[in-house]
Amino acid sequence: MESVSHHGRSTAYKYSDRSGQSGPGCCYIHGSGGSHEAWKSQFRLASRTPVAAVDLSGHGESDDIDADAGYETLSAYTDDVAAVVEATDCSVLVGHSLGGAVAIWAALERDLDLDGLVLAGTGPRLPVLSDLLDWLKTDFDRAVEFLHGSDRLFHDPDPELLAASTRRLRETGQPVTGRDFRTSNLFNVLGRLDEIDLPAAALVGEYDQLTPLRYHQYFAAEMPNCSVLQIEDAAHLSMLEQPQAFNAALSMFLDRLTR
Repeated sequence: MESVSHHGRSTAYKYSDRSGQSGPGCCYIHGSGGSHEAWKSQFRLASRTPVAAVDLSGHGESDDIDADAGYETLSAYTDDVAAVVEATDCSVLVGHSLGGAVAIWAALERDLDLDGLVLAGTGPRLPVLSDLLDWLKTDFDRAVEFLHGSDRLFHDPDPELLAASTRRLRETGQPVTGRDFRTSNLFNVLGRLDEIDLPAAALVGEYDQLTPLRYHQYFAAEMPNCSVLQIEDAAHLSMLEQPQAFNAALSMFLDRLTR
């Protein structure tokens, strides 16, 4: 792991480049309660392009922040990503769920030299079930169990994948995971997507009930240069559940950028 210091804190990230190429690299941004580990299979793409995966503040090995859920947290997470982009020159933001919101916010609100956006399992709004928000405050075990119900985080995961996802949420912990979901619930860029003219792709798991297909179709309708691709036999965490299909879709997008 490497790290970059900014705004009085340290942001950790994993970086790999086995490509010897100069094309645009990928900066991976995890979702609520996650870490860089969500992108373990996407590091296979380091053989064709540089890749970096961020631990957002309070996740993995990164310092935490004292911030309210919503704008303050979203802004701080965006600063984390901007610092890693500037340190690595990875100029294609690949964001999942809340990480997709961070990627969008970076494109809208930060002066970064970006080459593209990949928005996976996310949306222009990310409303969270009120019961889940309550459980994240009062019954974290129930919240974790709910998220791992059928066609939420996963469609048909193997036991090791399920155990690793559960462990990750518990390691991140209730305060930070709850802050993440409350920030997602407050996120709203409806009416602003036409400001983003970067090449973009919206990737969605076929069975994703948390951020369904219509969210991604909205990106394609509102952003001038965005396509949609569905990942079959996957739910919300498609990059973990169907890594080969996800990587193929991401590679297609990178090919599009370099043509």
